[in-house]
Amino acid sequence: MRIERVDDKTVKCFLSNEELDEYEIDYKDFVLRSEKAKEVVQEIIIQAEETVGYKPPRYSFDLQIMMLPDQGLVLTFSEREPENEPLIECLKEMKRVLQKAREKVGLPPSQQNPDQSSVPSQSAQQTPEQTPAPLPKPEFAIFSFTSLRDVMSFAEILPVTLRVDSALYEMEEAYYLCLGKGHASYEKYSRACIQAMEFGGLYGAEEKLLLRLEEHGRCLIQAKAIKKLRG
Repeated sequence: MRIERVDDKTVKCFLSNEELDEYEIDYKDFVLRSEKAKEVVQEIIIQAEETVGYKPPRYSFDLQIMMLPDQGLVLTFSEREPENEPLIECLKEMKRVLQKAREKVGLPPSQQNPDQSSVPSQSAQQTPEQTPAPLPKPEFAIFSFTSLRDVMSFAEILPVTLRVDSALYEMEEAYYLCLGKGHASYEKYSRACIQAMEFGGLYGAEEKLLLRLEEHGRCLIQAKAIKKLRG
């Protein structure tokens, strides 16, 4: 197995025919994402960390497969950037609003959001001509968690009366919670999204990511996942 680092977010791994025979795996296993393929991919990632200093992607990666006739195949791992800039900006703005509210009621710094303690408010510095256009407000977001316990811990801290939509998927040894605004106010929904990032990571807010989960993942709870996980 030969691993080469292309850049900070991309590595290539060459597997010879002999190695493929040793693993008892072939091209189709990687295409179909078989259990054997997942094990080999995990081993490659571990070796890439040790040999070339590769850092596994925070969200997910794209896997490209290229056959080399009579030699083997090349696997290319590239980090996939989440296409969720509107949601990220909305959440940042909501964090600023919540931080201001905490400061007004006199909460001590230890109870304030550490991510925002060093972020200066820009609204007071803006003139009417500089006021930006309202940010778009996505109606759903998908969050990734490394364990089911993390998902359950997140569900437990949410208000019982929170009227959001939710579904739970499992894919590639991770759990994905699709959180929709539902009938909740946007402020309460945004607060729930911010809290989700304390237990997991933001996977995306694109329809195609949800379609990918439905196609390649396994649906564990189709509806009212938050309520069912809370028990």
